[in-house]
Amino acid sequence: MRLRFLGIIPNTPVDDSPTIWLDEDSGDLLIQSYTATAEEVKACQALGSVPGHSTDVPDHETIIRLPAVMRQFLPRLEDETGEVPRT
Repeated sequence: MRLRFLGIIPNTPVDDSPTIWLDEDSGDLLIQSYTATAEEVKACQALGSVPGHSTDVPDHETIIRLPAVMRQFLPRLEDETGEVPRT
């Protein structure tokens, strides 16, 4: 696994450090951030995702809260033309 450091929350104190890395082999992101509260998890479950899909969070998954300031470090995917898709 070849990891690349993408960023850490600006001006973070020593013991509070949301961080993002990119696995350059798989393209996956590894994110260290705040654990979602029980209230936030319940809100995500209430909203759901796609019809018929379970809203349970399996033991091998978690919901994290990524601070908005960290979005600057998320890589932008390009389409076949080299353009970043607009969402």
